[in-house]
Amino acid sequence: MKAHDGMYIGGAWRPAVGTDTIAVLDPVSEQVIAHVPAGGAEDVDAAVAAARGALTAWAATPPAERAARIAALRDALAARVDEITATVTAELGAPPRFSRAVHAALPIAVAGSYAELAASYPFEEKIGNSVVHAEPVGVVGAITPWNYPLHQIVAKVAPALAAGCTIVLKPAEDTPLTAQLFAEAVHGAGVPAGVFNLVTGVGPVAGQALAEHPGVDLVSFTGSTAVGRRIGAAAGAAVKRVALELGGKSANVILPSADLARAVAAGVANVMGNSGQTCSAWTRMLVHTSRYDEAVALAAEAAATYADRIGPLVNAGQRTRVRGYIEKGVAQGARLVAGGPEAPRERGYFVSPTVFADVTPEMTIAQEEIFGPVVSVIRYEDEDDALRIANGTVYGLAGAVWAGDDAEAVAFARRMDTGQVDINGGRFNPLAPFGGYKQSGVGRELGAHGLAEYLQTKSLQF
Repeated sequence: MKAHDGMYIGGAWRPAVGTDTIAVLDPVSEQVIAHVPAGGAEDVDAAVAAARGALTAWAATPPAERAARIAALRDALAARVDEITATVTAELGAPPRFSRAVHAALPIAVAGSYAELAASYPFEEKIGNSVVHAEPVGVVGAITPWNYPLHQIVAKVAPALAAGCTIVLKPAEDTPLTAQLFAEAVHGAGVPAGVFNLVTGVGPVAGQALAEHPGVDLVSFTGSTAVGRRIGAAAGAAVKRVALELGGKSANVILPSADLARAVAAGVANVMGNSGQTCSAWTRMLVHTSRYDEAVALAAEAAATYADRIGPLVNAGQRTRVRGYIEKGVAQGARLVAGGPEAPRERGYFVSPTVFADVTPEMTIAQEEIFGPVVSVIRYEDEDDALRIANGTVYGLAGAVWAGDDAEAVAFARRMDTGQVDINGGRFNPLAPFGGYKQSGVGRELGAHGLAEYLQTKSLQF
């Protein structure tokens, strides 16, 4: 693991304009493990200029050649799985096994999927007397979060490269080392200079400069709904394309016919993975009143098994935020059946795996995104009541439905106001679109739908 003291701009590492730095902390030890430059508007200007300068040539590169570069990037990442695992574990705190299986393996698979799509995507289509061309939207400003640091980068950069766009990336300040490692892989894959550029910095400075830059044609942002609103407003004022993957408060709906033990265990595991720091986590478990007490007992038992396996939260502020939500849940009358706000360890940003019972839909913990290892078990009376609760937040990112057969679960899922629903434990599909309804965002990531976000259409009439 190596920290660069510069920015990756125009195909080379170059010093930042200013001297400010960001301290990178290990969430387990709370110790500083590295420093990276805190870039500003001038660094963003240089990166955008490099991306703009490289755009014409990269956009004109045949799709097969773009596919070859993305495949080389996939291979460069695959060759560094051990380093990716160690880096994510060091700066995010994810346990090594989870870092390898998810934080390293998933983005490599996604990069591979875009290598294939770049070669096969129909960038030209004949419709009647017209030929419709799908062309790159231009320079992309990508702003990524810390919770899945490499996956979120690849989910934006790979489709942008496939489309023929050039990119400026501003990663989260908590996990910049993973982004620097990615820039090294891009360089090693032979991606032309200026096609991909990296500026590290804090959101209100470098992130804002990138989002508002007149040389950026599309802003792709993953993060909080509050910040997404501001980026969307700025993009709208400039009549600029925007893709927003924002917050979630997903429902795990367990219908009476479901295998309760399986559904509860999978639901708790879904929330505890990545220490609950997943925007699509099924944090609201909806259970019919006839099976409610059994579900609560199973959830508490399942959560207890994660006490020694769960990683820390990313920083002290996030730990304080999650503890505050737990305290608010208790204050509003929810019943703690596992975990709580007390620190489980003397050192590290840890929060105990927590389960609440007797949660009502209007409680804060049932409405707001907590982003920690906290499950709320909510009682419903019938399917219409369950649907009202499931759809009763401002979010609509993901969810799950469990039933005795898939057809029953699908019938319920089709009525949910959400972008992605797992049916009876359905597996993640990197080719399927991911994104939300309502305040969970605008646009989609992954697969052909994710590639389309970085394209604009031109019709030629004959």
